[in-house]
Amino acid sequence: MKVLVTGNRGYIGSVMVARLQAAGHEVCGYDIDFYARCGYRPGGTIPQVPTLYKDIRDIEANDMRGIDAVIHLAALSNDPLSNLNPEITYQINYHGSVRAASAAKEAGVKRFLFASSCSNYGAAGDGMVDETAKLQPVSAYGVSKVKAEQEISGLADGTFCPVYLRPATAYGLSPMLRFDIVLNNLTAWAVTKGLILLKSDGSPWRPIVHIEDISRAFIAALEAPIDRVFNQAFNVGQNDHNYQVRDIAEIVAQTVPGCRLQFASDASPDTRSYRVNFSKIRRMLPAFQPTWTPARGAAELYSAYKSSGLTLEEFEGPRYLRVAQLQKLIAENELDVNLRRPVVETALTA
Repeated sequence: MKVLVTGNRGYIGSVMVARLQAAGHEVCGYDIDFYARCGYRPGGTIPQVPTLYKDIRDIEANDMRGIDAVIHLAALSNDPLSNLNPEITYQINYHGSVRAASAAKEAGVKRFLFASSCSNYGAAGDGMVDETAKLQPVSAYGVSKVKAEQEISGLADGTFCPVYLRPATAYGLSPMLRFDIVLNNLTAWAVTKGLILLKSDGSPWRPIVHIEDISRAFIAALEAPIDRVFNQAFNVGQNDHNYQVRDIAEIVAQTVPGCRLQFASDASPDTRSYRVNFSKIRRMLPAFQPTWTPARGAAELYSAYKSSGLTLEEFEGPRYLRVAQLQKLIAENELDVNLRRPVVETALTA
């Protein structure tokens, strides 16, 4: 298939593109490239594919002519980033996603795979939730994903097949590494400070999944018969990879020699707590065969951090933290407060 990946130069996209190519698909990209200066060398190189550098809020049908399927990853990527300005989050993650789906349908794209999130379940608590559970997001990010799913579903018909994949919290090495997600973050603390700093009390439940396994799930949904995926949601992860945050910290402690666990002075319970059932994707999409464990992922990260000589200044700096990087671009006038590139005006001469 000819596949357009929005957000192809992001944390997940830069890994997924390589796996799509390995599976024999022709890939092109669509990315505003906010994080062009945020590459992480030990994570490898970003696959070079034809890419349209454009804001998802401006996507048009002409941008998708000749495409068989769209994998829509482009978004403001997590709760802290989305809370920076909830209205812009809704513009990009909600309205931008609906615009992308509508443009894809108009362009004759047959299949639209939307990267939603297990954050949709928000405050579900200790009970296991599956795709039929009530959605109760607690952040602008989660709300934007829920609203996008609901509106895109209205586009489904005999010519257009939307699919909603809801990954657990991602982890793993990437050419566009992020330190603002739990396993990546805790491992970086352990390597650079010799401690694992928990900013909550460690009690919230959080399922986690490696970005390569997320990529495998999208490819399985891309290649499945349409009647198995048509207008359906799939949680992406593994049932035995639901952890309380303190359990994730313990995995890191067993991986990084000599580190200790510490709770931040203002540590408190996190309202986001959910345990997720991932049985449906294994039942409906048997081609999805995840291979990673958190212990293996922590070891991968530890090795990369050590080989690159990762420092605390790098880890806590703006390069690998999405909120801080956008704030830096705004401060340097490379983006305006609406996350738009400033228009350069030129004077007219007679």
